[in-house]
Amino acid sequence: MSLLARIREDIASIRERDPAARSKLEVFLCYPGLWAVWIHRVSHQLWRAKWRLAARLLSQVSRFFTGVDIHPGALLGRRLFIDHATGVVIGETAIVGSDVTLYQGVTLGGTGKGHGKRHPTVCDGVFVGNNANLLGNITIGENSRVGAGSVVLSDVPPNSTVVGVPAHIVYRNGERVLITDPHDIKDPLSDVLIALAARVEKLEEQLGGKAQPVEQFTAEAAEREAYRKKLERLRQYVSMGEGI
Repeated sequence: MSLLARIREDIASIRERDPAARSKLEVFLCYPGLWAVWIHRVSHQLWRAKWRLAARLLSQVSRFFTGVDIHPGALLGRRLFIDHATGVVIGETAIVGSDVTLYQGVTLGGTGKGHGKRHPTVCDGVFVGNNANLLGNITIGENSRVGAGSVVLSDVPPNSTVVGVPAHIVYRNGERVLITDPHDIKDPLSDVLIALAARVEKLEEQLGGKAQPVEQFTAEAAEREAYRKKLERLRQYVSMGEGI
């Protein structure tokens, strides 16, 4: 595909996905996320040609003007749409498929200083909400959605929706996924819920063991009350006899 055809394809894809895009000229002039993708294509070619310093310098120029930090080594697919652009970070070994949408503040980052593949792979048709963090060598399956502010630390199956810190699946293949076990959500809040559930279970066991003595005590109290009433009636009879 020629350079001009790629440019037209990028602009057309943004007009399809963004209702605020009113014309091709507006997209061309006013979308810094699009500029960042175009500049990256040049810096990536420099990176592959082993002109590493020139590639990094060009990426820094792009970061200054667009607010998007894309490492020249990252692999970006076709029709990538970076909406609002500001604060997006894409690491060196990240792989982004075609027809992906990233909102502002998204990070495709690593989790340490290891070498090799250390950034996410985002498959075709994925939507990532603003300020979401995808960290480590993980894979986000085709047509999945990542909620705003989520932190994704493990693989996401295709056609899924994930939310939370850390992210967990709430929809898969169009069906709601219900969380019934706190162990399925590995975060500090789930740990508190697990500890609370264990404490409640222990208290129930303790109360269950004391149930028989309590019932016995209640029966003895009833017998004493019945005996007291009999004595009261006897006193009434005695007082009646004395009055005669």
